[in-house]
Amino acid sequence: MKFAAIGIDHRHIYGMAANLIAEGAEFAGWWTDGAPNTLDGFVERFPSVPRVADPQALLDDPQIDLIAISCIPRDRAAWAVRAMEAGKDVMVDKPGCTTEAQLAELRSVQARTGRIWSVDFSERFEVPSVTLAAELVAQGAIGRVVQTVGLGPHRLNRATRPDWFFDRDAYGGILTDIASHQIDQFLFFTGSTDAEVTLASVGNFANPADPGLQDLGEIALRSDRGQGYIRVDWYTPDALPTWGDGRLTILGTGGYIELRKYVDVGQPGTDHLILVNGSRCERIDASGAGLPYFARLIADIRDRTETAMPQAHAFKVMELALRAQAIAEGRA
Repeated sequence: MKFAAIGIDHRHIYGMAANLIAEGAEFAGWWTDGAPNTLDGFVERFPSVPRVADPQALLDDPQIDLIAISCIPRDRAAWAVRAMEAGKDVMVDKPGCTTEAQLAELRSVQARTGRIWSVDFSERFEVPSVTLAAELVAQGAIGRVVQTVGLGPHRLNRATRPDWFFDRDAYGGILTDIASHQIDQFLFFTGSTDAEVTLASVGNFANPADPGLQDLGEIALRSDRGQGYIRVDWYTPDALPTWGDGRLTILGTGGYIELRKYVDVGQPGTDHLILVNGSRCERIDASGAGLPYFARLIADIRDRTETAMPQAHAFKVMELALRAQAIAEGRA
């Protein structure tokens, strides 16, 4: 399977490309507009992959199966539409779109072309502890899942951020952007196909000089399968040794799982999984659990299946994120 990248404005493209390559895919070429601040890191990681002058050359290449997109968020839907219209499958960085109109067009084009539109929700798909948690839940280790609590703190890293990072219309709002990760995990672990947004709020409490930045957001969700709470922010303190202390608690009728994904202060390593049920109370090193999304996506491209992520799920996550954003901003 050959893939190409269009837009490398977000660092997530590093993991998107590296994980595809790790599963045997060939990185055939890339294009981006100008010289984003991710450029040096990208070239360092993928020095032999050619940059093309015209993105249409990638879309017209019959040997390229998949287009990976990580441009400025407001532009991702348009590139995905162009790629699907050109007969390519798409893996896009989150958020997959930033407006309801974009989502409607994506749904229409995907249905008409039959192409795959997949969002790499990296806080699930690039985190081995989530892989193990999914296996444990499927085995019935904590009974029926009835609630998730997802926390997504991030470090601002102001000096490295481009102008679009502080432009509400460019990144789509904090709930559309970051909280789409936690919405994805709520739907997945509760087995929900839809949900009601019962609470949504955003604010800017620490960065008044940047009125376009939303630095705190929260959502409450309710479905016929369970309930969820989400908090996301840009408040990670400088002393933390990584970009954020991302956590997920999965509550079941027979126990619970807590994931301390990227750090557990006082403990070495990443991917700490805590499992508590009727017979087990233990901390598990889940760092070797693997990342099956990428191999499954490659298989889906070959077999025209939906094993990596159901197409309806990808659309529903973005629908709920956009709905929450609208409620928080008083537009719904």
